[in-house]
Amino acid sequence: MELFWIFVGITTLGFVAYSLQIMAIRSCLSPRSFGEGSSLPRSFPAVSILKPLKGLDDNLFDNLESFCNQDYPEYEIIFALQDYNDPAYQIAKKMKDKYPGMDISIIVKQCDDGLNPKVNNLIPAYGIAKHPLILISDSNVMVDGNYLREIVKPISDPEVGLVSNLIKGVGGRSVGAVLENLHMNSFVLGSVCFLDKFLKMPCVIGKSMLMKREDLEEIGGLTAVKDVLAEDYLIGKMMREKGKKVVLSPYLIRNVNYYWGVTKFVNRHTRWGKLRWKIGGPKYLSELFCNTVFMSCLPIVLWEASRITLSFAFVVCLLKAAGDCYIGKRTASDHSPFLYFLSPIKDLVIGLIWFVPLLSNTVAWRGNRFIISRNSALLPYPESGVWTWRYRIADAIKGRLA
Repeated sequence: MELFWIFVGITTLGFVAYSLQIMAIRSCLSPRSFGEGSSLPRSFPAVSILKPLKGLDDNLFDNLESFCNQDYPEYEIIFALQDYNDPAYQIAKKMKDKYPGMDISIIVKQCDDGLNPKVNNLIPAYGIAKHPLILISDSNVMVDGNYLREIVKPISDPEVGLVSNLIKGVGGRSVGAVLENLHMNSFVLGSVCFLDKFLKMPCVIGKSMLMKREDLEEIGGLTAVKDVLAEDYLIGKMMREKGKKVVLSPYLIRNVNYYWGVTKFVNRHTRWGKLRWKIGGPKYLSELFCNTVFMSCLPIVLWEASRITLSFAFVVCLLKAAGDCYIGKRTASDHSPFLYFLSPIKDLVIGLIWFVPLLSNTVAWRGNRFIISRNSALLPYPESGVWTWRYRIADAIKGRLA
């Protein structure tokens, strides 16, 4: 019985942390935050938007088109690819043909400067960018017409070196996509807001990063992050080390996920878990303790499936689903209220994934396999030699258990 009450205590503390996340989300989305209702900047510096493309993301054409309809005086869009045979090339070409009066460039160049494939995509685009502000934006992001006007507001402050955005997941027509969007709109959004509001640690997410070119050059440009998995985190860290502020804009951008499979969801969060473990170290433990659904279900496994343990887990699952539904309403999520009953299932899956980074330090990303080390530094995956058997055996075990 003592074991049960220990988990009750841990779960209660987890709900306290979850309540603080909800409070942080409310604060970040409040009209009192800079952004909504604040005055426009005195000038609108020209912006170079770098769009790394790889494959056909859900809703890709409409995502890219949303950047072509910005209410902003001067900006360019650079679509960057590694291969003309990439299906995204045809989408980029159609976009350029549809908007002949816009400053749109397509650069197709094989770049192997580093181990991070996204940064390899970005380096050639950055090389031809013309404007003083650099915006890196992922291909699965969709925005409204006032996006650029909103995010340049804080960058007019000379002390600000980087502006990132709040993100919500939209779409969700498959189970994997729904799970991804539920996680993005609860754990990810809540963690980002909590770190910003209570710990004064802005969390940079690479789906939207606006920087002054001179500040980016001062930290070594994109080549400084070519061999790390978390290039967004490291750019923000180096900006702060240079004395520059990293600001979280309250402007919500949409991350579009329609038809993700469950396997893609699991693989993505396994990779992200390994990233956070290598960056946070012991702090990574807090994610498990704050997973209230997972912690409330452990007594059923470790003790017994009694009325009290089952009832406790059921109540916790309902409260977590209700909390996630409330966040969805605050962020104008497009989820049906009934889909929030999947939130506890998602949290159980995330709880199981949490343990994988403790057992494996390899990641598969965009067709490549790497070893991830401290601060998400990437190392080539060994193809031969004694040490390769360690990784092959670990991968075989994971494959059997999957």
